Amino acid sequence: MMKIVTDSEPLVLLECLVAGTSHRPNLEKYEPKLSVGQALHLTREPDSHYDDWAVQVHTAPATDPANVWLGYLPEGRNETVARLLDAGKNVSARLNHKSWETDWLHLDIEVLLHE
Repeated sequence: MMKIVTDSEPLVLLECLVAGTSHRPNLEKYEPKLSVGQALHLTREPDSHYDDWAVQVHTAPATDPANVWLGYLPEGRNETVARLLDAGKNVSARLNHKSWETDWLHLDIEVLLHE
């Protein structure tokens, strides 16, 4: 059965893993506070030396003292989202799944476009 999308529902642009979680400090301590369905914030990193389309994934706006930087959208799958953010579009993410794979925090997210 096909789901009808209403104007109030965001469009799912991308489903992906959060890359680089093993390089973020203190995620072991913060992980219990992450909940499935939680809204996440996306921030462009236009001056990245590694990826021209780098998009950071955060738990809150960067100005919020409670913000935790979780990682990045995967390289090679982030250009469209980066371009939308650069154009000022309202793009966010939502946590779909979390689990530990030995010492690596596996985070599955949906990237959402809000009209």
